[in-house]
Amino acid sequence: MSHRPFPGRRSVLRGSLAASAALTLPTALGAAPAFALSGRPQAGWGVQAGDVTCNSGLVWVRSDRPARMIVETSATETFRNPHRWHGPLLGADSDFTGTTRLRGLPSGEQIHYRVLLADPDDPRRTGEPVTGTFRTAPVKRRQGVKFVWSGDLAGQGWGINESIGGYRIFDAMAKVDPDFFLCSGDNIYADGPISATATLPDGSIYRNVTTEEKSHVATTLNDYRGNFRYNLLDAALRRFNAQVPNIIQWDDHEVRNNWYPGEVIGTGTPYPAGTKLDDLALRSRQAFSEYFPISTISGRPDGRIYRKVSHGPLLDVFVLDMRTYRNANSPDNQTTDPVGILGREQLEWLKRELAKSRAVWKVIANDMPLGLVVPDPVEGKPNFEAVAQGDPGAPLGRELQIAELLRFIKHRRITGTVWLTADVHHTSAQHYDPSRAAFKDFEPFWEFVSGPLNAGAFPANALDGTFGPDRVFVKAPTTANVSPAQGYQFFGEVDIDGDSGELTVRLREYDGTVLFTQVLQPGRVGQ
Repeated sequence: MSHRPFPGRRSVLRGSLAASAALTLPTALGAAPAFALSGRPQAGWGVQAGDVTCNSGLVWVRSDRPARMIVETSATETFRNPHRWHGPLLGADSDFTGTTRLRGLPSGEQIHYRVLLADPDDPRRTGEPVTGTFRTAPVKRRQGVKFVWSGDLAGQGWGINESIGGYRIFDAMAKVDPDFFLCSGDNIYADGPISATATLPDGSIYRNVTTEEKSHVATTLNDYRGNFRYNLLDAALRRFNAQVPNIIQWDDHEVRNNWYPGEVIGTGTPYPAGTKLDDLALRSRQAFSEYFPISTISGRPDGRIYRKVSHGPLLDVFVLDMRTYRNANSPDNQTTDPVGILGREQLEWLKRELAKSRAVWKVIANDMPLGLVVPDPVEGKPNFEAVAQGDPGAPLGRELQIAELLRFIKHRRITGTVWLTADVHHTSAQHYDPSRAAFKDFEPFWEFVSGPLNAGAFPANALDGTFGPDRVFVKAPTTANVSPAQGYQFFGEVDIDGDSGELTVRLREYDGTVLFTQVLQPGRVGQ
């Protein structure tokens, strides 16, 4: 059976996306919606869907004023006899954003939805509907699953450049017609101001769309909200959001480069001296929860982001949070490390859920790579930001926690684990094998790296030999901070065949060109 038993999204959206894209965005991004606006509520920031399963999904919208969110769903874009869902009242406390959970949806089908915003004082007064679509996960294995992943958006001062098509990579990802998009973190660069222009190596000028909130580092809640709003100025991203549901995780730049819990900034540039990163993280997480449809963040007192998203019998996605529960960045050479990069509670959750999973493939979405060395030197100290620290010997520091997990996967005979990440601003494929490793109590597995979406590209990081990585493929620039105008922007594709169960990974460039392909067979411990 073909992977696609129903019409592709491009055909079903031909009319509805044109209407969505035609909506006019507010002219002053940083201004709060006015309470005395005339007319009807408008949703000029588009729509998003997220964390879609076999029978449920989340739909997001932002209004230009107080409004009641209403979602209608239908099997066709005609919206004949739609099902209506009454969502929240959108107000200033959530920056006029809101999410509605849709339950009891039919599995493996294209769901058309439209969002209406109603005047709270007169429900008959609604704005122009904004439409989108998504495909629910199948309950039958043979339908197959396809998704894309990447990360790192608007980093290093490279923002929306309309002369090169803005965030053009989202159009290329949409052409793949994926079931969902996994964003592996750095959805914003709250610590990265964006100027109107930047000079490229050839003397040409890179021209950014600019806003007040992106003119300085984010410290207030409105600054963080403005960072998320900035990305939604891009037409390609809004089109993509209306066509492809997302699974979102976060990393460091949602708060500040290389941040960790308990960190305090010692200097006064560009942040005030004594700034507590925990305070910034709370503001960022609130804005993050407001601007993305995520299933766990609002329902738990700790605002938990890590979660499992099931996508039918073929796939479970384990979305990790390697930022919130980690220990402090350090030389990372300690011989005991009870906290690690995941924290004990998250590690035990991951082990438990992996052991329970009956999906053919278990994608572990790690927002930081395992065997690539990511330095974080501070005041001359050789600190490290990710898992590896460059010592190729027995596990040390955060590697101890990863070794515990890999050992658990081996001894519990857990099959079909694949690791997907971004963060390092190049694309590569690493195969880990105990025959090459200092630590040997694990089964071989693959880790694939993609990104950036629209940020500076950087040379490939060095490998750490503890878990025996072999870099089978890499594409990266030889100089640092190469702009999106010069290429080196990447996304990955995962395609699981419903008949054979084979999983195919394709690493692609910003225009969709396939750079590398790897086919994996189901049923193997590790992978």
